[in-house]
Amino acid sequence: MRYPDSAVAWRADHHLLTALRRCGADPYVAGAARALSWAGEHGAVWLAAGLAGAGADPVRRRAWMRATALVAASHATSMVVKRVVRRPRPPVVPLVSTAGRHSFPSSHAASATAAAFAFGALLPGGPVPPMAAAMCVSRLVVGVHYPTDVVCGALLGGVMARLGRGWSLAGVRDD
Repeated sequence: MRYPDSAVAWRADHHLLTALRRCGADPYVAGAARALSWAGEHGAVWLAAGLAGAGADPVRRRAWMRATALVAASHATSMVVKRVVRRPRPPVVPLVSTAGRHSFPSSHAASATAAAFAFGALLPGGPVPPMAAAMCVSRLVVGVHYPTDVVCGALLGGVMARLGRGWSLAGVRDD
């Protein structure tokens, strides 16, 4: 049987979600995924990291604050898109509760990816990009997003951070 392209994508989305959700059967994986999901709620861990960067780096405080504003804007934009699209969450038993019932795009992925780009420009080689990637995957492991939700959330956060890069780094010297 041949499926239209959208049906193939839908099936792939569900198969990948199911496979990653199964990883949550391991208590260590489930615990880590829950912790990442909790920390990323409303972009909290990324906003705290940006404020910590601003406090620890007085020379580039404005750049850190602007980068943090980009993270917050990415999260807020994803929430607006989520209210417009209104895609229901996956029909699986999640490992965490959610603040809302809509899944597209992943706001965790949007804020995490924005942080990876915005803070990564200020702290090259730092821990933010791998933590952001882990947070994106955690949303699938806990079963609250489809892979396309996470990919589109990450694209949204990355585009917003890229568009705001010049503004956030204004006045920062490359030494």
